[in-house]
Amino acid sequence: MADIKDPENTLIAEITHGRVIIELRPELAPNHVSRIKELAREGFYDGLVFHRVIDGFMAQTGDPTGTGTGGSGQNLSAEFSDAPHQRGTASMARSTAPNSADSQFFICFEDSSFLDGQYTVWGQVIEGMEHVDKLKRGEPVNNPDKIVKMSVAADET
Repeated sequence: MADIKDPENTLIAEITHGRVIIELRPELAPNHVSRIKELAREGFYDGLVFHRVIDGFMAQTGDPTGTGTGGSGQNLSAEFSDAPHQRGTASMARSTAPNSADSQFFICFEDSSFLDGQYTVWGQVIEGMEHVDKLKRGEPVNNPDKIVKMSVAADET
């Protein structure tokens, strides 16, 4: 397993194809990191599908309806930074309104610098990108892969 420096700021996502470990970036987006950890601890992400997966771009999840229109019901104010959107970057999905991020997020398959400064970066995959790479593609995805369980590493026993 990856060298986890800060278990309180590390997510473990068991997805259809294996374990993905995401190092959280509270120094970039403290409110988003706090909310994602809260939702993970509530089991919100468990069973949610990757509803939008675009080859060469990103995989999106976090919508309880699986349609791309749902969320937890709590919008977050943008915490944009100069952190780059590169392979393994975890960032918040949103509508055209900057302060509309909720629970949906995406993981970049490769450099997506055109998103820099416009979406809230909150984490980086440090292990398991090979499992993200195996997600079924589509908009929407037919018979989509899912997050089986997502937890904060500090809570793992």
